[in-house]
Amino acid sequence: MLSLIATPIGNLADITLRALATLRGADVIAAEDTRHTLILLRHHGITDRPLVSLHEHNEARRTAELIERLHAGAKVAVVTDAGLPGVSDPGMRLVRACQAEGLPFTVLPGASAPALAWIGSGLADEEGFFYGGFLPPKSGGREREIRRALERREASVFFESPHRLQRTLDLLAALAPEREVCVARELTKKFEEYRRAPAAVVAAHYQSKPAKGEITLVIAGAGGKVRSDR
Repeated sequence: MLSLIATPIGNLADITLRALATLRGADVIAAEDTRHTLILLRHHGITDRPLVSLHEHNEARRTAELIERLHAGAKVAVVTDAGLPGVSDPGMRLVRACQAEGLPFTVLPGASAPALAWIGSGLADEEGFFYGGFLPPKSGGREREIRRALERREASVFFESPHRLQRTLDLLAALAPEREVCVARELTKKFEEYRRAPAAVVAAHYQSKPAKGEITLVIAGAGGKVRSDR
């Protein structure tokens, strides 16, 4: 059985009893960063499970190895540094391999930064939300994705680097200054913050106080006007 396990996105206590039991019973744990995962395992008293890496640079080779172990009857657990495997992190290749070969797998629920940010933003409604992963680092791709977000009926949720956040907020302020946005920062950690206001106001705030830490950006669904003179 393959188990994809959601891990805490900040607070180490945010893990389910089922997840801990599965980790304790695993024959091998595949982790995005073994050093990071060791901190979590030791915090919960799990010190005797074999640990291997599973990241973007070895995912193809490691997937083949883990599939062999699954065929042999092993219990394989997959974790990433934070949140659900396969969401902007390794894991999906392994799921598809299991599907192709008829091997059993399950996904254990837990912390999810996009869902937390959407709810904590106060912008959640029956329309649901669009999750777009990380915004493109290049300005052209970023503007394309922001324009698409401003046209959607539902809210849009993205991950963004703190080093690029100001450029993104400035673009939002230029295109739709009155559109509500929320910067959800350091979720579940000591300095957790939800800052929601019109785009122009949020952009001005972070100009004077640059954001640090992990950022999830929520953009309200369509309702404002998008400038077309750029």
